[in-house]
Amino acid sequence: MPWNWEHPDWPDFAWDNAALAPAEAQFQRQSGIVVGALKHVTDSEKDDLIIDLISTEAVKTSEIEGEILNRQSVQASIKRNFGLDTSNRKATPAEQGIAEMMTSLYRTFDEPLSHSGLFEWHRMLTSGCTDLTDIGRYRTHDEPMQIVSGADYAARIHFEAPPSRQVKAEMGRFVDWFNGSQALPPITRAGIAHLYFESIHPFEDGNGRIGRAIAEKALSQSLGQPTLLALSQAIQADRKAYYQNLERYNKGPEITGWLEYFAATILKAQDYSLSLIEFLIAKTRLYDRLRGQLNARQEKAIARLFREGPDGFKGGLSAENYIAITGTSRATATRDLADLVDKGALIRTGERRYARYWLGTAKPAIDPRRPA
Repeated sequence: MPWNWEHPDWPDFAWDNAALAPAEAQFQRQSGIVVGALKHVTDSEKDDLIIDLISTEAVKTSEIEGEILNRQSVQASIKRNFGLDTSNRKATPAEQGIAEMMTSLYRTFDEPLSHSGLFEWHRMLTSGCTDLTDIGRYRTHDEPMQIVSGADYAARIHFEAPPSRQVKAEMGRFVDWFNGSQALPPITRAGIAHLYFESIHPFEDGNGRIGRAIAEKALSQSLGQPTLLALSQAIQADRKAYYQNLERYNKGPEITGWLEYFAATILKAQDYSLSLIEFLIAKTRLYDRLRGQLNARQEKAIARLFREGPDGFKGGLSAENYIAITGTSRATATRDLADLVDKGALIRTGERRYARYWLGTAKPAIDPRRPA
C-alpha cells in the first residue's frame, strides 16, 4: 500500500506525544512572551507589524509554489483590505487574491472550518486563472491527482492523492475532524491538519497555500487570537526539507517525525515574529532617545535602515550606501556616520573602506574584515 489514504487505519494517525511535549511547551511559553511584548508597541506599530507579517506570509506561501509576487503590491492590497491604505497601486489578480485570502484567514480564524469557506479561499487564490476547470469547488477530473517530477519518460511520482470521486467524502471527514480536534495541543493539531489536508489534495490547484493557511488557523484557534507567525517564510527558508518530509510521511499512519519537523519549523517562525516585535520596540526607544539630535540626512538614512528590518542591509551599511541614500558628499557622509556612532545610533565594524555600519538596536551579525 504505497499511500497513507490506502492504509486500513486511514485517517487515524499515530504519534508520540512525549516526543512533542518540549516543543509544545516552548510554543506556549513563547506565545505568552509575544503577547507581553506587543503591549510595549503602539497601535500604529502593531498595525504595521500585522501588515508586515501577513504580507510576508502571502508572498512566501506563493513563492513555495514557485509563484513570485511583488511584495509592495501585495502589501498595498492587504492595507486596503484593512482600510489602512487608499493608494491606487495596481496589483495582479494573483496578488489581490492571495492578499484577500490572508486577510480572510486573519479575520475569521475563530470561525469553524467549512466547505464554503474553503471554496471561497480557492476562488480568491485562483482569481484570474483561465486554465482550471474546477474553481471554488473540489476537483472533479478523472485523471489521477499526482505530484510528479522529472521528464515524462522518467517521471517520478512523489504522491498520488485519492481519486476525485472520493474527495467529497474525504473532505467531509476532514472538516469534521478539524472542528472537533481543538483539544489537541496546538502544534500537534496544526501539523496533523496540514498533512491530512495535503494527503487529500482536494483542489485542482492551490492545495499547498490553503493547507498552510489551515495550519495557521489551527494555531490561532488554539491560542484564541491570530498567531502572527511567519510560517511560510520559515518553510521557504528550507523548502527542500518541507517537501521531503511531506513525501516521507504520506505513506503510512505513523507521523511523529513529521510532527517533530513541523514543530521545529513553527518555533523558527515564532522566533522570527518575536524578533520583529523586539525590533519595533528597539526602534521606538532609539527614536525617543535621539529625538531632535539628528539632521535631515541622518534621519533619512536611519529610516532607510529600519525599513530593512532586523537583519538590516546585507553586509552592513557602507559609506557609499549612505551617500546614495542621502545624496551628500563623502566628507559629509564621514562626519554624519561618525556622529551617529558617537550617539549610539549606529555601530561600526571594520576600518576605512571596509567600515560597515549597523543599527545600534542589536549586535552586528557580520564583522567585515580586510582580506588577508
